[in-house]
Formats: sequence, C-alpha cells, structure tokens
Amino acid sequence: MARVSGIITKRMQVAEIKPNPVNFDVVAALADDDMEAVNRLIRESLESDVALVSQVSEYIVMSGGKRLRPLIVLLAARALGYDGDQHVRAATIIEFIHTATLLHDDVVDSSERRRGQDSANTVFGNQASVLVGDFLYSRSFQMMVDIGDMTVMRILANATNTVAAGEVMQLMNVHDPDTTERDYQQVIYRKTARLFEAGAQIAAVLAGRNSDDEAAMIKYGQHLGTAFQLIDDALDYDASPDELGKNIGDDLAEGKATLPLIQAMRAGSDAERELIRTAILTGGLDQIERIQEIIRSTGALDYTVAKAREAADAAIAVLADLPVNDHRQALMSLAEFAIQRRS
Repeated sequence: MARVSGIITKRMQVAEIKPNPVNFDVVAALADDDMEAVNRLIRESLESDVALVSQVSEYIVMSGGKRLRPLIVLLAARALGYDGDQHVRAATIIEFIHTATLLHDDVVDSSERRRGQDSANTVFGNQASVLVGDFLYSRSFQMMVDIGDMTVMRILANATNTVAAGEVMQLMNVHDPDTTERDYQQVIYRKTARLFEAGAQIAAVLAGRNSDDEAAMIKYGQHLGTAFQLIDDALDYDASPDELGKNIGDDLAEGKATLPLIQAMRAGSDAERELIRTAILTGGLDQIERIQEIIRSTGALDYTVAKAREAADAAIAVLADLPVNDHRQALMSLAEFAIQRRS
C-alpha cells in the first residue's frame, strides 16, 4: 500500500509541474549559450579540403530543424549539475550522427523534400549524399575520441550501430502490409528513440550521476523519442506539406506501414483494409484522400496520438526524482511539446 501511495504522490507532483502550453523557443532559450557553442563546433568540424563535402554538409546541417537531439544533451547535462564543456562536443556528435542518417534515408527513400526544402540528394545527387553521410559518421567518431571517455564512446558506438540496424529493419518491412505494431515499435526504437536515449544517457555519464539517475535518463530519452516519432507518423496523414516539411503521404508512397495505417487496418472494414493493403504493397497515392478519411474515421489517428501521449507522460514521470531546476522543467516541456505539435 505504501508503494502504491508513493507512486500516486509522484504522479501528482509531476502533474502539478507539467507545462501546458509549451513555447519551444522559450525552452530552447535556456540552452542558448551552449547551443551557440554547438553551432560553432559544427561549422569548425565541417571544414574539409574537399569542397563538395563542406557544401553538402553545410546544406543539410544548417538547413533548419530544431536541433532537438543536441538540445536534449545540453539541457539534460545542466539539469544534472554538469558544469564542464564536453556536453557541447557530445551534442555535436549526436547531431552529426542524426544528419548522416538523414542523408542516407533520403537516398534510400528517394525523398525529394526535407525540412521544407529540396533534400540534399535532390540538389547534389545520391552519390554525394551517401558519401557525405559517411564523412559525417567518420567525423563523429573522430570527435568521440576527443572526449576521451570510453563509456561515452561505447554509448555512441552502440547507438550508431542500432540506428543502422533499424534502417535495415525498416527496409525489410517496406511494402509489407502485415507489419505488426510490435514490428513498428521495434523500428521506431532503433531508428529514432535510440539516439534520443543515447544523448540523455551521455549527459548523465558526463555529470557523474549514479546508476539510478542514468537509468532515468535512458528511459526519458527512449520515451521522448518514441513520442516524437509517433506524432511524426500521425502528421504524415494530418498536416499540410508546409507544416510537415515534406509531402503528405510520403510514408505511404515509400510503402511504410506506420501505426496510423496498422491501426486503420485493424479497425476498418474488409474493404477499407484491402484498400490500405493494396496501397502499402504498391506505394500508390492515388487513393490518399480516401485513406486519410479511413484513418480518421477508424480512430487510427487518435490511437496513434494516445500512444504518443503515453510515451510523453512516461518521459515526464521518470524525471520526478531528479533535482528540481529550470533545466529539468525544460526537459519535461520537451515531452509536452512532442504532443502539442499536433494538438
């Protein structure tokens, strides 16, 4: 009974401090100085005597985006009392690994848009995008050595490997309408949440926190990354191209059975299920408006958002025992922001 009471009390405490609504710019401003240092290091690290490397890297890294993954590293490190500067290098490495995956993803998926503009492979070609992605991976590992912490290197190396495996797993599921929710969850963990998790964990390692705090940060990153990817997948069927930064239905065009489609097939009629199955098999968008209607009418969007809400709440809950400060509050706000992108 005492344990149950403690859990209820902890949840009430979290609910009391849970921010709503969230202004992302206000949250990010808390890490302005650190983020400026990250941006300087990014530019320094992109310098190469091969002009095309610098051009493509600059195009994708500086093309916008919220720098969410490095922001997690910066905020988490400060929330845990870290007062050094190695978190800046770690945040930059995380951004480079993420950017390398974007370059490779867009080639694999034949994507034409990224963050509201032409993708790098559209501008520079597939070969340049793949090779510059390789450059960013290798630059990341050079920078890991500079940190000089074997634990940090192990976390980043393992995360990079997991992300790559997630890409392969996703490729295996392409054009497979029998992809299960469990299959899908495994892909988004490996492909997205794992890097969030690594960034948050590294912050705890750099801050010298105990194993309980490190475990909490691992869970925070995992849950936050899951929430973000779930909302991204919901927005693919429920946003304008300008809001989304890519074309509506791109996931379907690539034959990806994301959760809105998986749930719509479970909840829909036989005819609706067959329509979606055919679209996944062929990557066809000729029925996209009808499929969007099915996703809405079956409650598949609400289901996906509810799963994201669960993940965001879990991310907030694991922070309850960490030191109370503005940076911890900012981490909680990021979890709320993940959901509010659709609300």
